[in-house]
Amino acid sequence: MTNPPLIEQIAERVERLLVRHDELRRTNELLTQQLESLTTERDSLKSRLMAARARVDSLIDRLPAAASVLPPEDKDHA
Repeated sequence: MTNPPLIEQIAERVERLLVRHDELRRTNELLTQQLESLTTERDSLKSRLMAARARVDSLIDRLPAAASVLPPEDKDHA
């Protein structure tokens, strides 16, 4: 059994490299799309969190002061 000529070996290797390059390019494109999607989702969640915090802060500001909520102390039971 004879070895294929060097040029054929190089050609086969180049073909494998081209296939691998194409696979990596497609993988990179998919990962880039995922990154964009996750970045958008993260930004949306951050925005929703900030809005929720603002609503909670607003509700806290509307609460009456603690002193006016507590009943007066009963001095007979102290």
